[in-house]
Amino acid sequence: MSVNKEIKKVTTNTLQRLKEGGQKISMLTAYDFSFAHIIDNAGIDVILVGDSASNVMAGHETTLPITLDQMIYHASSVIRGTSRCLVVVDLPFGSYQSNSEIALASAIRIMKETGAHAIKLEGGEEETECIERIVNAGIPVMGHLGLTPQSIYKFGTYTVRAKEEVEANKLKKDAALLQQAGCFAVVLEKIPALLAKEVTESLNIPTIGIGAGMYCDGQVLVMHDMLGITTEFQPRFLRTYLNIREQVTGAVKQYIADVKNNSFPNESEQY
Repeated sequence: MSVNKEIKKVTTNTLQRLKEGGQKISMLTAYDFSFAHIIDNAGIDVILVGDSASNVMAGHETTLPITLDQMIYHASSVIRGTSRCLVVVDLPFGSYQSNSEIALASAIRIMKETGAHAIKLEGGEEETECIERIVNAGIPVMGHLGLTPQSIYKFGTYTVRAKEEVEANKLKKDAALLQQAGCFAVVLEKIPALLAKEVTESLNIPTIGIGAGMYCDGQVLVMHDMLGITTEFQPRFLRTYLNIREQVTGAVKQYIADVKNNSFPNESEQY
């Protein structure tokens, strides 16, 4: 029997068993109660309450402006909509980079105030002290390497990372350090597929890819992108499973027309 059919509640241990059993891990972002409820009931393994809420929910150009309080609001909403999946929450920019004490305080706030199951943070060797401190407090940590959107102004571009040998070697070293520091999984974003394969095979913990090819232990997409709610973002790695924008636009236009021509509400829709 597959691990997926056995589980009533997904935990970090479940993800480890999925990797060891050669079964892929499914992960999507969510930011509110309603969509979290739908996605959880559909059988997703992991919901990431991503700092991408800064883009898709608040309309910012980058993930940098979203605050810890705002992430806690989104995560609390998601938790109320879920019962089965593992819920991981991004530590936003500025809530952990300065020192490990601040990082731990931020992680504790998320866990206490939202009921979430784990946190995620970006960075490699430079963040291992923060990761160790958070893990030692009993909080599971998911790492994130490759294209790390909170560092976009340092990179200056959203292009594929680690194509050159120096950066690829650093990423491999960082992945090993994240595992050693206690991460239960690591996201690999927008790196060459063969590099992701090498990293995945070198680690005991699961890798979750986004634009990192087919060899990762799991995949994650931003919900708004894969459902076609946002249409401006069309990278090669994105598969759009639905065109909600078009469907919603059509429904709203029909509603407007029905109101204007007095066909809504009709006799059966009134008291």
